[in-house]
Amino acid sequence: MPERPVALDEYPVHQVPLSMRHIATSDRNAYDRCIFHVFDHTGNALLVLGLGVYPNTGVIDAFATLRLGDELLAVRASDALTEDRMRMEVGPLRITVDEPLKRFTLHCAADPADPDGLSYDLSWQGAFEPLWEPHHTMRRGNRLTLEGRRFVQAGTVTGVIRAKGEEIIVTADEWTGTRDRSWGVRPIPGEDGGRAGEEHVPEGFHWLWCPVRFDDRFLMVVVQEEPDGYRTLSDAVEVRDGHPDTQLGWPQPDITYRSGTRQPERAVIHLADRHRKNIELTAEILISSPLAVGAGYPPADDWSHGTWHGRHWTDRRSYDLADLSAHPMAVFGVTEHAARFTLDDATGYGIFEHGTFGRHDPSGFTGYDSVAP
Repeated sequence: MPERPVALDEYPVHQVPLSMRHIATSDRNAYDRCIFHVFDHTGNALLVLGLGVYPNTGVIDAFATLRLGDELLAVRASDALTEDRMRMEVGPLRITVDEPLKRFTLHCAADPADPDGLSYDLSWQGAFEPLWEPHHTMRRGNRLTLEGRRFVQAGTVTGVIRAKGEEIIVTADEWTGTRDRSWGVRPIPGEDGGRAGEEHVPEGFHWLWCPVRFDDRFLMVVVQEEPDGYRTLSDAVEVRDGHPDTQLGWPQPDITYRSGTRQPERAVIHLADRHRKNIELTAEILISSPLAVGAGYPPADDWSHGTWHGRHWTDRRSYDLADLSAHPMAVFGVTEHAARFTLDDATGYGIFEHGTFGRHDPSGFTGYDSVAP
């Protein structure tokens, strides 16, 4: 049967001479994804949710995890990708773009068989203009394994989260939201790594990603380093309404880890303004959620993004985070930490996203079994 145009082909949004049905690369790892963080200022709750499409594997999937106390509630859904790319919905999970770059509706339907399980209805509104992050690439040997374009934004969230038989009211003054929007190429599990995978085993990975909202400004800090401390990604920017974006120098984080672990407890990120005046952005961890547990990020062992589980697949479960030994792979992934930040005399809130595993000389970590003293 001949191929027909899709609805998006009516709009002047094409980048290459192809139908919007197709993308310009044949790489199976092509992706297009968003992630939202919603958290209160006391460290009681952290909701992480996202949705992604994988055009060359024909998959659309979504997830939501809610950390309450030591319990993590998770909802995941996956299905066949259709031609309607404007509909961001999988199973009980839906993200609606009410006004691009500004307003969104976040929805998770309740499970009739488990009315005490996770569901929510939230309105997310951008508090500042979205900010581009640096172009992000990673290689394994000579192979490009990750190439992503990403922007980030801080916002205000209102609505209700329902979990474990209670309603949690989300208010603009006591909760903060951040979000990340990215697309490009990113590894999907199941691919043979070939020679590059066998001969170029990573010695270590060190990552820090911090979107922080204050009343009058938004700060974004991102750092990625090689095992020897060589910086491969670095940016620190301040966004204020009515002012041009300001770069804040070369971020230097000093992270304090809990003894015997690599779990951060607090940090000081040293920045500098355009006059070379030193600025200290401090972070105090409030509540944490490992992305490898429930959310499908590597090295998840029960569900991963972009993987085919058949049509109309939905899964709900809970995890006990009090026993870290029950999730041994989580320490080799990235963790979302909701944090209270201070800058001069101001208090703000944001995400302290961090992952460090393997060797990292500046932190004193010598290998994958190395932890803080």
